Amino acid sequence: MRSLASIVLGFESIVLALVTPVMISVADIRPAVAVPVCLGLAVLAILAAGLLRFQVGYVLGSVVQVGAVGLGFVVSVMFVLGLAFAAFWVAAIVLGRRIEEAKKAHEQLGSAAQTNSRES
Repeated sequence: MRSLASIVLGFESIVLALVTPVMISVADIRPAVAVPVCLGLAVLAILAAGLLRFQVGYVLGSVVQVGAVGLGFVVSVMFVLGLAFAAFWVAAIVLGRRIEEAKKAHEQLGSAAQTNSRES
């Protein structure tokens, strides 16, 4: 689950950093506002990716998703990109949990088979 979520956050941090000049030139947002908001979200995404071994990493990642969608009120294309990354984020968590459960089941099956073969 961690690897999928960190990939999503890594790519999202790049997109968030690239939105900065778009906010300045297209949306006429002052650089003093656009730079801290966009780059702050990008840094938060990187920080969240680094903290994914703890629960707080997933909370911060979810905050980044809300912030990315919220940027859509300033730059309308961010509604699409933010929702896409939010969907990737949810998919990474859901699929990651399924993969972890399948690995555990496979390991339990393997250890049970080894125990049965030793008893024979």
